[in-house]
Amino acid sequence: MADELDELLDFLSNSSPQVRGAAADIVRGLTGDADGLRSLTARADRALPALLRLLASVGGGACEAAADSLVNLSQDAELAARLVVLGGVAAAMDVMVKRGGEQPKLARSLVMLLVNLTQVESGIAALLQVGDDKVQGLYVAKLVRSFCRSSSDSEDEDIFEHIASILVNISKVEAGRRILMEPKRGLLKQIIRQFDSTNQLRKRGVAGTIRNCCFEADTQIQNLLSIAEYLWPALLLPVAGKEIHPPALSQRQEEPQLKCSCQNRNPSN
Repeated sequence: MADELDELLDFLSNSSPQVRGAAADIVRGLTGDADGLRSLTARADRALPALLRLLASVGGGACEAAADSLVNLSQDAELAARLVVLGGVAAAMDVMVKRGGEQPKLARSLVMLLVNLTQVESGIAALLQVGDDKVQGLYVAKLVRSFCRSSSDSEDEDIFEHIASILVNISKVEAGRRILMEPKRGLLKQIIRQFDSTNQLRKRGVAGTIRNCCFEADTQIQNLLSIAEYLWPALLLPVAGKEIHPPALSQRQEEPQLKCSCQNRNPSN
């Protein structure tokens, strides 16, 4: 089995798109099984870089299978941290921005990958682009733009709904809250408007993000007051009888890790 898996991982870098696609589809199936995940985790040094390289491949089948595999592997916090070191956050954002419109299933998987990567501190820092003043917050702004432009009444069609969970994750840290509440960016004001969405995942994410940002009330009171006309309805509507009830502000909200459903599919070129 070990030799067969090593050979399978070699096929992920094969020069033939058909071979890469078939190998990626098999790997995706393995990540849907506990034994398969353990075997791939033991070979993470080979599997993770190969799967990240496939994200940039032109063929839809291979890159989508690679994205699904990375979502499932990144449920493990150690593997998520290793993916961040390998540039997983930048890779996911780059592919999503360039090809998300053409490949909505791929975009959805990449958002789910980012949810898992932002469960670890290094992943949050990478998404916030901490340390580079010229681009800090650029990824977040792009995600918020996609989140606010692509609402759907059907959760099955809502490609970017899981961005709500990313926003909760990054708002757990001071740098994330600062970016979201910066008046010039106006990101929190845009996010709050999604509280009216019929999608419960979006509503929960917005509520959790507001909840986390309110932990900065002592130092960010002016910024919070500047968006009061949007903030107050989001805070008061639950009290008025709506179904979403943000919990008491006793601890910051966190989001669970995500997993893709991994049924083997016919690989595409």
